[in-house]
Formats: sequence, structure tokens, C-alpha cells
Amino acid sequence: MSSEQTASASHGSVRTYSIGFSLAIILTVIPFIVIMTGALPKTAAIIVILAFAVVQILVHLVYFLHLNTSSEQHWNLLAGVYTLIVLIILVGASIWIMYHLNTNMMVDPQQIVP
Repeated sequence: MSSEQTASASHGSVRTYSIGFSLAIILTVIPFIVIMTGALPKTAAIIVILAFAVVQILVHLVYFLHLNTSSEQHWNLLAGVYTLIVLIILVGASIWIMYHLNTNMMVDPQQIVP
């Protein structure tokens, strides 16, 4: 394999970029429509948005950042997994802290004596 073929093999073609772009647009428009029409209850809408966000992240990783499970991408994949774990821990802990602060620190307005 020549150096030109090796260099171009790591980059996507117009077809793969078009597929990735189309999927990204679809995965953005569907949650937008769900929210704008009010078609689903609040909890279901949040679940739909989160699910489409996760799928869109995966589309970006595969079609635009060209991450896959090949041996050349092994360290990139491990770095991505580590980043994802840290992000989940940070976001989850932040939400947990804010929830418990709200629950434990907020005073019921009827308990305030003038």
C-alpha cells in the first residue's frame, strides 16, 4: 500500500461525510420537533432527547472523528471511553449534589414565620 493510500484510508470519503451529516441533521430535528409540538409528556421528551444526544455523539465519533475498533484507533478509543466515564461521574455528581442541596436546604414557604 502506498503512502497516499494509507493517508487517505484514515480520512472519510464524501459519501461517509454526507451520511454523517444527514444523520446529524435527522438526530437534531427529531428532538426539536418533539419539544416544539409537545407530542410527548415531559419525562418521555427528556428521555428521547437524551437518547438522541447519545446516538448523535456516536455518529460524530464514527463519521467525523473516524473512531472505530481497529488496532490503530485502540488508544483513541480508550481515551474516549475514559473521557466518557469522567464526564458521567462529573455530571452525575453535580446533579446529585444540586438535587440534595435543593431538597435539604430549601425551606417550605409556609414554615417561615413573619
